[in-house]
Amino acid sequence: MSAPVKENIALDLLEKIDIRVGTIMKVEDVPKSNKLVKLTVDFGDFIRSILVGMKGERENPCEIEGKQALFIVNLPPRKMAGELSEGMLFDIGYADGIVPVLAQPEKPVPNGTRTG
Repeated sequence: MSAPVKENIALDLLEKIDIRVGTIMKVEDVPKSNKLVKLTVDFGDFIRSILVGMKGERENPCEIEGKQALFIVNLPPRKMAGELSEGMLFDIGYADGIVPVLAQPEKPVPNGTRTG
């Protein structure tokens, strides 16, 4: 059974969220965390470090290196486990209690391509 649909939001609120495609260049362990890995992501005009709670969800988190995925890039930087995260990975499934998968474009697109 799926979760109920959340309440409606104004379209202008959605337009404030900057969601872009990036290529995951590198996945590194965050030693001070039981859950976090650090992704180095290429967005074309810029590169960001983004922390993701992926340890334990995948046998080998490095398997996502080289893959494109969707990221929110206009969140304020946040320090976690001594590392700075400069965005957020969109994944599918975590909120529903299933092993998350990447939200990906159906075919390769230029890094930095925006959604919407």
